[in-house]
Amino acid sequence: MTDKAILALLAGLLGATALGGCTVGPDFKRPDWATPASWFAGPKEAVKPPPSIPVAEPIDVDWWTLFKDPVLTELERRVASENLDVKVAATRFAESRAQLGIAKAAQFPTLNANGSYTREKASDEGVFGLIPSSAGAAAANGASGNSAGGVTGSGLAPFDLYQGGFDASWEVDLWGGVRRSVESSSASSEAAKEAQRATLLSSLAEVARDYVQLRGAQAELQIARDNVNTARQSLNLTQQRAAGGVTTDLDVANASAQLRTNLAEIPRLEQQEAQLINALSLLLGQPPNALREQLATAKAVPPVPPRVPVGLPSELARRRPDIRQAEAQLHAATAEIGVAQANFYPSLNLTGSFGLQSLQFSNLFSLNARQYAMGPGLTIPIFEGGQLRSTLQLRQAQQQEAAITFQKTVLQAWHDIDNALTAYQTEQARRDELARAVAENRRAVTLAQSRYAQGVADFLSVLDAERSLLQTQQALAQSTTNVSSNLVALYKALGGGWETDMPDASRTAVK
Repeated sequence: MTDKAILALLAGLLGATALGGCTVGPDFKRPDWATPASWFAGPKEAVKPPPSIPVAEPIDVDWWTLFKDPVLTELERRVASENLDVKVAATRFAESRAQLGIAKAAQFPTLNANGSYTREKASDEGVFGLIPSSAGAAAANGASGNSAGGVTGSGLAPFDLYQGGFDASWEVDLWGGVRRSVESSSASSEAAKEAQRATLLSSLAEVARDYVQLRGAQAELQIARDNVNTARQSLNLTQQRAAGGVTTDLDVANASAQLRTNLAEIPRLEQQEAQLINALSLLLGQPPNALREQLATAKAVPPVPPRVPVGLPSELARRRPDIRQAEAQLHAATAEIGVAQANFYPSLNLTGSFGLQSLQFSNLFSLNARQYAMGPGLTIPIFEGGQLRSTLQLRQAQQQEAAITFQKTVLQAWHDIDNALTAYQTEQARRDELARAVAENRRAVTLAQSRYAQGVADFLSVLDAERSLLQTQQALAQSTTNVSSNLVALYKALGGGWETDMPDASRTAVK
């Protein structure tokens, strides 16, 4: 067969392959999921609407600006570029893009260039030893009488061999296995991208939560210090009355014990404050106490706004990165079924090589030195010991698992939102009642101290009033903190804002 006939045969084979190629395996279809008509709003028997209510309005990407706290806003803007978890997620996304590039490369032929020079010596005791000396010399050296070698006194002489050329190969994607592999890698890359978004969202929410908790701890610390001053005043009063013989040392001992109890609260709250400052430092990739100068000055807990935009239920899938990640993983698992099915069918490989070979370098580039080989190769799986079938069953089971995971992720999202909305509403009601309780307890303390000073009441009534005031003040501070923390949890459950594009800084891997 001539060279032209071989080329024509290969061209016809490629054309038939291009026309007859198909893609096996199921095509991915985006799963349906039920969407409530409106957000859940917690208990319906509430006496009156809370001061801050969720509304179906667009969510700002920078949702933390609703707190109107410049320190919090500055910390949040540093998360994308400084948080180490976000950097790791960005690196993993870069890895997934590289994996996609590897999968795409399988769609194209491979071409390699090669060149070599070798100095060879055939064994006198090997197969050439069966050939007569003159024929053996010719076989070993390519031609009888070649100056590169010949028969010596000791047998076959060494010779030089120069070679150079190109090798090409291509596995024709007859059944779409490579295309399904690219589809799977692309979906996996999309899942890694959504995982990066989820990491960013979690880090933003964690910074906001820790910041709110820090301001709450500082508020409780101030309450504890104020109550220490009140307890000191009570102790001074009892000491003066005991010195005048109006009361006994029992009141002095009770007042002193109350003061020590209040003092004991301060170290615990100072420890909590230090731990929260360190937690924020870690979230921003900083060493311990790096943010102390910025955060040590006490500020009020960031208040919640009267209206909280929560978007629409139908938009949840666009905001929740975990839902989008689960969908991408389901897509990748579906494509892997096609990859497994393609392995059941014959595979066609087209190979070719062209090169030059000569015993002398001066003849290497002559027409007579050329050599080539080309042609198709067909591989048909006959017996694999059940490996192909088991692999297909594995991929099908993994696809079912991914489908169930997607359903659970969507259901979990609705539960998270419902719980967050309920907690946000009910905690506001609790906070309002505690505020009223603090006002009444403060009035009770004033009355008890006045009656004690007038000698118409014992000191135990003063202690009880002060203890009740301290407890309700701490409970009010904690509830105020919880309301703002619940708003953070709500926005985390909603998927944050519209982070369709990651901030540029978050794409920077650790150098």
